[in-house]
Amino acid sequence: MATGYGILILKLFGIFFLSFLINTQSAESARIRRYKFEVKYEYKSPDCFEKLVITINGKSPGPTIRAQQGDTVIVELKNNLGTENVAIHWHGIRQIGTPWFDGTEGVTQCPILPGETFTYKFVVDRAGTYLYHAHYGMQRESGLYGSIRVALPDGESEPFSYDLDRSIILNDWYHKSTYEEAAGLSAIPFQWVGEPQSLLIQGKGRFDCSLLDASACNASNPECSLYSLTVVYGKTYRLRISSITALSALSFQIEGHNMTIVEADGHYVEPIVVQNLFIYSGETYSVLVKADQDPSRNYWAATSIVSRPSNTSQGLAILNYYPNHPRKSPLTTPPAKPVWNDADTRLAQSQTIKSLKGHVLIPPTKSERVMVFLNTQNTVDGYRRWSVNNVSFNLPQTPYLIALKENLTDAFNQTSPPEDYDFTNYDIYIKQNNSNATSSDGIHRLVFNSTVDIILQNANTMNVNNSETHPWHLHGNDFWVLGYGKGKFDRYNDPNKYNLENPIMKNTVAVHPYGWTALRIIANNPGVWLFHCHLESHFYMGMALVFETGIEKLGKLPSSIMGCGATKGK
Repeated sequence: MATGYGILILKLFGIFFLSFLINTQSAESARIRRYKFEVKYEYKSPDCFEKLVITINGKSPGPTIRAQQGDTVIVELKNNLGTENVAIHWHGIRQIGTPWFDGTEGVTQCPILPGETFTYKFVVDRAGTYLYHAHYGMQRESGLYGSIRVALPDGESEPFSYDLDRSIILNDWYHKSTYEEAAGLSAIPFQWVGEPQSLLIQGKGRFDCSLLDASACNASNPECSLYSLTVVYGKTYRLRISSITALSALSFQIEGHNMTIVEADGHYVEPIVVQNLFIYSGETYSVLVKADQDPSRNYWAATSIVSRPSNTSQGLAILNYYPNHPRKSPLTTPPAKPVWNDADTRLAQSQTIKSLKGHVLIPPTKSERVMVFLNTQNTVDGYRRWSVNNVSFNLPQTPYLIALKENLTDAFNQTSPPEDYDFTNYDIYIKQNNSNATSSDGIHRLVFNSTVDIILQNANTMNVNNSETHPWHLHGNDFWVLGYGKGKFDRYNDPNKYNLENPIMKNTVAVHPYGWTALRIIANNPGVWLFHCHLESHFYMGMALVFETGIEKLGKLPSSIMGCGATKGK
């Protein structure tokens, strides 16, 4: 068991390592990777239904950012949306030393106004599979997203072998605009967004156009031809699979092929062979697939909605064995959908994922603070909201990072929201009144370099016998996943069951229906960091909170992030 002295050494090493990354990038090994993004609306038909889509350089998904560990990435973003602000978050990139370029409007920067050009500049400090996406309003589900692929430095190798790798983003797709959806979510009476019309694989899907007018949906449009992944018999492929869904938890399958999970959110895992990869919004995985089936034909890849009783059709793609034609659809039936409400199987897969031996970062054995966050659905002033400990989150007009650094104490509520709930009396299995629900833009302040446990507790929604899956994403930090469980977290006994030997580190984690997930972090990255449900409608409705730590250690903020709220004219 680690001693108190050992924990101190771990923390001091963490500070030294962060400082090393920030200040001692080798000019010989690190490179500068430059990208230019033009963001604008265009008419596109990703699932054969034509609608306005936010594109980057004319495409959705946008360009894949490729870099090596230690490189500096510079993205010059031109906002050509015309009447709409924008911001882009670099999902999974910890922004060590550059919290102002996290890309979170209202938290770390003011939005980028129409016609303006903004430059993001940050170091990619760890190899792995990551994402980027819009972080303004609900723009992400309008098509503004893409992949980030970070390779190891020259001379280093992965702890697994493969011949080629590919990035695949899974997404759900709505035909309504995000403005229509947001208006319904903010209405009295409440109007839910409903289930998505389609599922996309790498930006392509296929809606049944017979259900719509021919002028709106054209099944012969080449834009909605299914995504085709070409493979050569006998070779092994690393598929970097990410989910950017607005609402849906997904499964992913490849007909006749096993997948071996080897990476999760940029961390190596003990290899797990699966036929079905369950993936939640904001998560990234690498799986190895061996092209070892009959090469005379093509095979289906399929993604399906789980955890919700959805009637949305499967999203399909083609695993194309060369030299078969890449557009030739298999004559077989796509893999069957998993049972949508089989939560036990999904929970079991979450519990199976552990850090790879030889690559384990051991967490501190104890924490100095425990925060328990109950996920609830509430009515606040007549509006349907999502809340944490009965407090629904609102973004301030002045971004927190600026307000805190400039000591603008009137910019947001200085009272921190509660970090616990009535554990003894709250019944997570029934529809609660939650009449004490409120809203706030207050934040949680963490002592710099302290070890903090976060318990995410799920509960019943405002619908009887219903508890949803929530993928929680933390900006600026990774956390250890110490455990998952069913029912109400037992704060006296469940900590004794924590995995302290080889827990996986992640930046996004699922809280399963009527269950709990336990996390541990070391608050050693100075900045202001959003922690939120990665489902667009849930975040929009207030399912979020903010951590601040070490703000006094930051230097002068760049003027480019200012210009809104109390910083207008500065």
